[in-house]
Amino acid sequence: MFKKFVLGVIALMFVSVFYPMPLKAEDKTIRIDGSSTVYPITEAVAEEFQKAKKGAARVTVGISGTGGGFKKFCRGETDISDASRPILKKEMDVCKEHGIKYVELPVAFDALTVVVNPKNNWIKSMSVEELKKMWEPAAQGKIMKWSDVNPKWPDHKISMFGPGADSGTFDYFTDAINGKEKASRGDFTASEDDNVLVQGVSHDKYAIGYFGLAYYVENKDKLKAVPIVNKGTTKAVSPSLATVMDGTYQPLARPIFIYVSEKAMSRPEVKEFVTYYLSNAAKLVKQVGYVPLSKAHYDQAKKNFDGNKLGTGFGGKNEVGIRVDELLKREGHL
Repeated sequence: MFKKFVLGVIALMFVSVFYPMPLKAEDKTIRIDGSSTVYPITEAVAEEFQKAKKGAARVTVGISGTGGGFKKFCRGETDISDASRPILKKEMDVCKEHGIKYVELPVAFDALTVVVNPKNNWIKSMSVEELKKMWEPAAQGKIMKWSDVNPKWPDHKISMFGPGADSGTFDYFTDAINGKEKASRGDFTASEDDNVLVQGVSHDKYAIGYFGLAYYVENKDKLKAVPIVNKGTTKAVSPSLATVMDGTYQPLARPIFIYVSEKAMSRPEVKEFVTYYLSNAAKLVKQVGYVPLSKAHYDQAKKNFDGNKLGTGFGGKNEVGIRVDELLKREGHL
């Protein structure tokens, strides 16, 4: 009896090796990682897509930050990378080294939001210059109290919270406010998980932080958004769907992206997922607290995807104030 059992197992192993079993639904996994800012959108799309497919495909969505996501993506470990900033030249080079080509697709607008504790009664608005004074590299060890930024503010230590260095939000904020990507003081509490930043600011009257709009919308009851006065203006503008759409929330409004690997695009489930993403983004983006692109933008993004338009429209560095319609028409760089 035992001998028959062993022979049966060997026979089964032979069949499995030389005649592979058909791919099961759970093997059709679409692997996504990257930006914590883009995560709420992609997670919402993934949930709806999996319901629609009734278990025929599985989508996993991780949060390792835009930079962390590109590290995995450019090594071929993921199919799609969520990104809150464009792919950088050094990341493009790693992708090229590993033979990874991709399509760049903007999926929404984000209003990068500066937040303080609700008990903060001295901040009515902040100018770009005040934010720079607080966050620039030269501020480290010098600008330690609120009164160091503005003498009218409290003579009390500032508790600062912000995204970590692998975050696209960190890159965009430092570029828009300090004039150079990654140029920032280092003595603040950093995390790639925006929920950690929410908790930090919500529990400290003297705290300040920044992250994507959706995390503020989700936590409005325990945070206060700071209206921003842009350079050369006097009007303080709050982050919202309306102010992003009309272009008045500057310089902290930005497009956010997904990058799809060309190799993954050959798989029907990935193609279906991305098509579903672009077709349903307008509704789901709004649901999670971000600002949808226009129908014309999504239609053009679909054309770029269906036409296999490879590469990035940025050429390896970020741009503050980019127009999405212009970006979608640019030639791609790999």
